[in-house]
Amino acid sequence: MFKRSLLAIALVSSTLFSIQNVQAQSTEKVLNIYSARHYSTDETLYSTFTKTTGIKINRVDSDDSGILNRLKAEGAASPADLILLVDAARLASADAQGLFQPFKSKLLDDSIPANWRSAPTADGVTWTGFSTRARVVVYDKVKVKKEDVDTYEELADAKNKGKVCTRSGSHPYNMSLFSSVMEHLGEAKTEVFLKGMVDNMARAPKGGDTDQIKAVASGECGIAVSNTYYIARLMRSTNPEDKAIMEKVGVVFPNQASWGTHMNIAGGAVAKYAKNRDNAVLFMEYLASPFAQDHFANGNNEWPTVKGVKIDNAALKAMSGGDFKSETVPLATASKNLVKVQQMLDRVGYK
Repeated sequence: MFKRSLLAIALVSSTLFSIQNVQAQSTEKVLNIYSARHYSTDETLYSTFTKTTGIKINRVDSDDSGILNRLKAEGAASPADLILLVDAARLASADAQGLFQPFKSKLLDDSIPANWRSAPTADGVTWTGFSTRARVVVYDKVKVKKEDVDTYEELADAKNKGKVCTRSGSHPYNMSLFSSVMEHLGEAKTEVFLKGMVDNMARAPKGGDTDQIKAVASGECGIAVSNTYYIARLMRSTNPEDKAIMEKVGVVFPNQASWGTHMNIAGGAVAKYAKNRDNAVLFMEYLASPFAQDHFANGNNEWPTVKGVKIDNAALKAMSGGDFKSETVPLATASKNLVKVQQMLDRVGYK
């Protein structure tokens, strides 16, 4: 799977960042990472970085909330240098709590579009995305018409009453989506939209995205919302049960005729009290290399954030038709709506 990517390793140090310069500034060849990326395929990223730079990685794996709670509890005594999280809402929340420090990297500024990063200041940015995933609609191909679910707004339309299934409305993946919807619809219409989704529920929200896909395939639901990498995993699976699931469901990239499909990120930030700051920035620049970006696509079914990187993931291409319109609202802007969205969810009873 990674044959083509491995050929690019030799180019990493010469084309995208200067390892020698950064190492000369660093007194320690160590990097302490707190990571919410619970993907076994990422092991290749860590080991290749160490082999290429000589920098040893010490890693703590947890979910996003666990990492943020740990950072707050440790305070200035935290050994963390680099934080890897898997959602823009979580990155924005941690940033608002003062858990990150700003950094500058011309390489990242030049290669990653501004809408995938925090708002810039004179001191740089506080977080940046390295891979993206679309939040799409999954539907029962027999019971639901594609044209009835080709916008997010239709999830709240009365024609879909009793058909909708989602994970918790307060889950960060949905919070990021709803915060983005608010940028397009405004506050009042967004609350009406969320109330409409609650009225259309086939059952109370529960489980993760894969559970929603399976619920559509089983007939429990007619419509669900999922991040694309969950769908791609099922598409690439050799398990007959997974293949049967994907034969029953269709996938829609919503709002192609209007603002485009919502995209979320997995990203990184330098911890507030990082003692190996240069190594943390070096690792983030490494994640923007052709090797790492290709790895995100083929290893974990994510789209690269670096401009101009092409992918060979057949599942992603089949799912999207090869190309699709994504929204352009900066994630940092949409994240400002998180508190209001949570209040709306509470008011409309979206658990």
